[in-house]
Amino acid sequence: MNKIDLKFKELREKNEKALIPFIALGDKSLDETVEIAQVLEKAGADIVELGIPFSDPLADGPIIQDAYHRALTSGINIKDMIKTVENITSKINIPVIIMVYYNVVYCKGVEKFLNDLENAGVSGIIVPDVPLEEREELLKACENNNIDLIPLVAPTSKERINKITANSKGFVYCVSHAGTTGEQNTISSNIKEYLQEVKNNTDTPICVGFGISSVETAGAVKEYCDGVIIGSAIVRRIGEEKDFEERKKDVYEFVKKIKSSF
Repeated sequence: MNKIDLKFKELREKNEKALIPFIALGDKSLDETVEIAQVLEKAGADIVELGIPFSDPLADGPIIQDAYHRALTSGINIKDMIKTVENITSKINIPVIIMVYYNVVYCKGVEKFLNDLENAGVSGIIVPDVPLEEREELLKACENNNIDLIPLVAPTSKERINKITANSKGFVYCVSHAGTTGEQNTISSNIKEYLQEVKNNTDTPICVGFGISSVETAGAVKEYCDGVIIGSAIVRRIGEEKDFEERKKDVYEFVKKIKSSF
């Protein structure tokens, strides 16, 4: 059983929802990323999602784009990032998943990249820009290396939900709205219907991301899913021009507040 499966089993037994915070690898520094990941676990995170910076992140809004820019301009490379991921998985006990654009995977070599992730202790991977029709090589490499390929489902892809979620592992990442990542004050009024449709097509846990940025927006979806993913609201706090200890405290208090609301 993958660590992600074990985590959702544990949460079901406690009747809890998963909180999955996202942070960008190397934002400010790779050393900071390691410390922030530890802070997230202490604050109650159930799974940590690490984003590998990319120069053209089409699925991401300005906050995460800026974080990726900060990381890339510091001169870090993919080898440094994989080493940092391994450092993180050795220091925290919760599952670690990776969000990465396909160009990064392809340039490294699909099988080699997934093997590196397995050796680094990664449990799952999200690749937002790989079409359903082109993911076979990626899926095979994930299976070879015991990593869950986590599918993304969007409200605009209702007619394809069954195909996208077929044989899914880990969890299904349900995008709450069309467009890019970013903080939102409200959630679509159709969210319940949309998430129910996804549930009707899979037994895999479903988690909601994109636009979840507060107790209120998390509360608007938590009854209809198995977990929530929060990125921009955390990344914004990491990117502020404050002392690192103060930023760590801000992240801790925010994540703890969200988890407590569950």
